[in-house]
Amino acid sequence: MKIQFVLLSAGALTLLAQPPKTPLMRVVDLNAGEPAEVVLQSGTKARIELLERAEVSDSVRGAVRHARVRVKVNGQEVQLECGNYNLPVTVAGVQVDCAMTKGLLGNTRTDPWGLVKDARLRLWPAGSPFMAPGAYVYPVKQRWFTTTTQMSNQPSFVDGSETPWSRRIYYHYGLDTGGAEGLTEVVAATGGLVVVRGKSAMPGYEENPSTEVGYDGVIVLDERGWFHWYFHLYSIDPGVKLGGKIAMGQPIGLIGKEGSAGCWSHLHYEIRGPQPSGRAGIVEGYAFLWEAYQRQYAPEVIAVARPHSYAWVGETVTLNGSRSWSRSGPISRYEWTFSDGSTGSGPTVTRVYSSPGTYSEILKVTDSRGRSSYDFAVVQIAGKPVAEGESEESLAPTIHASYWPTLDVRAGQPLTFLVRSCRTTFGHETWNFGDGSALVTVKSDGCAVEKNKEGYARTQHVFQKPGDYIVRVERANERGEKATFHLFVPVK
Repeated sequence: MKIQFVLLSAGALTLLAQPPKTPLMRVVDLNAGEPAEVVLQSGTKARIELLERAEVSDSVRGAVRHARVRVKVNGQEVQLECGNYNLPVTVAGVQVDCAMTKGLLGNTRTDPWGLVKDARLRLWPAGSPFMAPGAYVYPVKQRWFTTTTQMSNQPSFVDGSETPWSRRIYYHYGLDTGGAEGLTEVVAATGGLVVVRGKSAMPGYEENPSTEVGYDGVIVLDERGWFHWYFHLYSIDPGVKLGGKIAMGQPIGLIGKEGSAGCWSHLHYEIRGPQPSGRAGIVEGYAFLWEAYQRQYAPEVIAVARPHSYAWVGETVTLNGSRSWSRSGPISRYEWTFSDGSTGSGPTVTRVYSSPGTYSEILKVTDSRGRSSYDFAVVQIAGKPVAEGESEESLAPTIHASYWPTLDVRAGQPLTFLVRSCRTTFGHETWNFGDGSALVTVKSDGCAVEKNKEGYARTQHVFQKPGDYIVRVERANERGEKATFHLFVPVK
């Protein structure tokens, strides 16, 4: 997605009719060896020091896959994984996370962070919410991790944008949530002022880069002075009025693949605001989404097998389910089912792939009370080094699927399933709904025309009995290289 900055103006704040509210978190940018004393939202003080930072890159394109920092908080050392679906951790009376490290700026395609030091750290009092109760909701009306996501500096990958020759990395700083094109509803995560709607900007923003966002987005300025971006919308709700107020939870529009979305349907949501460097930059939002979903839907257990992996044939790949969560305490069982029919156990497992393809490995987690959830580790495997500019058809296909509706699905209810493959127009997609019904074949356009409104192949299916269903869809190219996708469909 194109980088565009929206700067806070006095006029906009006047229209908000109240001064900016201070967020619950405190943010500091530090260099290695630099300490800071932070006054928390509770009024207590915390001392934090960045001891060191480290990044681990892959061998295919040199993309940073893991960023870590070692910090000392109130005299206690802790190592933090940065971004990539990691939540704040509690240490020495403080909740702390690392949003970003400087190492990702070395080969990034874009830099929206406003980070000039080694790392960005954020602090809340222990036990504090990440966002004030009643101030924020989950912006997508669907079940958590229904389909693909790209979040918190995970390199962009779904539509085949991971290639061995693409050395400038799009670390996806925003929060991409996949969904069913033209069906999944987007709502305002928080109330505020609509400063951009499609091609139009609020008076006073005409010369601002925000007026160049195109036709597919809405920007809302909230009471904290943060800008919330909602992009790639299939349509914008008529109730969204430029220069008008919008209420938390009010419809924004429907998920689409418009603008710079590539060829997959998703919401690009991000938050921007003032940073310690004095620049405007990204406000990392994964923890806010997690907390909002927890408040609204009260899940008992959530499996997390993300982010995805990218490797050469023959390399060892580590799959990580340790970010999974249970309300009742530690996860009791981690069970993996792999593409070749073998199985594994434990929060982390290693695999070696002998053929190029897009793999989807099944993770099932079970809590102490026997309640389970599923997620899927996406593994993209490249076959051989290729020259820059070589056709993408030399690579294995990728795939995206979704379904709708996803909340409170009942037996006997018709569901719409959508699928679209990329990097091949050969063959067709095959659905296995996991309930003993016959296989169903469809044919998407293979991303031949990126914005094609009929690009996704659609089919309907009805599950006749309650249960947890693992749905699989796959497509192979002319060389037999396969892209596989799974969906978890709980039916009541």
